[in-house]
Amino acid sequence: MRPRGLLSPSPLRVCVIGLGNPGPEYRDSRHNAGFRVLDSLAAALGLVFRRPFCHPYLRAPVRLSRGLGLLVKPLTYMNRSGRVLAPLGRGYSGLREGLILVCDNCDLPPGALRIKRGGSSAGQKGLQSIIDSLGTPDFFRVYVGIGRPEARGDLAAHVLSAPSGQERESLRAGEERAAAAVQALWEGEPDRVMGEYNRRQP
Repeated sequence: MRPRGLLSPSPLRVCVIGLGNPGPEYRDSRHNAGFRVLDSLAAALGLVFRRPFCHPYLRAPVRLSRGLGLLVKPLTYMNRSGRVLAPLGRGYSGLREGLILVCDNCDLPPGALRIKRGGSSAGQKGLQSIIDSLGTPDFFRVYVGIGRPEARGDLAAHVLSAPSGQERESLRAGEERAAAAVQALWEGEPDRVMGEYNRRQP
């Protein structure tokens, strides 16, 4: 029996976690594509992110036609993104079943999208942290391509720096498509959504 005075976790139908690093110095970096996708989605839905007291994330609840959704931006820095799952799990149930993760992918060209369920992290350390903390890789991912540095340059410097020119425009367009894809995932049939967005590339 649950001790008197403690509230039961709120059931979630969808939890969308966008990966990135907190702080203005990272705001425009390639690595923060996940944060920007959630910002676009929140703006389209009229949502505002707030930080719960003493919790390592920003959240924006959204009422769905068939339950409660939650947009989450971890404040733990990219490589420790999985640390948000324990405090989230104390307030919400259904994280494992309803998780959609949004993050950058350097193996896709800037602005390209890929939606898949399961698989490895392919070296994305924030994604690996989520897999380790959740205990399973079996959840949806929405990848936003950021490309690789030219001439085998420094990958860490590449992901932490901001794009410019046409690359920036392609990335921003991809982030807008990713926001639409996330909304389509929670509203429609996942197989159809994956087929549609994985075929439709810039």
